[in-house]
Amino acid sequence: MLTTRKKANIIKELKQSDADTGSSEVQVGILTKQIEELTTHLKTHRKDNHSRRGLLKMVGKRKKLLDYLGKTKPKSYTSLVKKLGLKA
Repeated sequence: MLTTRKKANIIKELKQSDADTGSSEVQVGILTKQIEELTTHLKTHRKDNHSRRGLLKMVGKRKKLLDYLGKTKPKSYTSLVKKLGLKA
């Protein structure tokens, strides 16, 4: 589970301005961290299909946000993919 401290660190690292908490970059960062944590959970609990469905929904949402970011802000997209270590 993503704690508020971890979430605040992600926001601090990826925010575009001082009051930024919901930009596409921040949302992708938070989703990426949640996906990583849920992936480790599913490695030990292989039959947890409810969490697997949630994971697939998160991956889809992150893909949509990354597609949007790639179309609107290509420079921001490439830097975000490098920061998070995602495949482009």
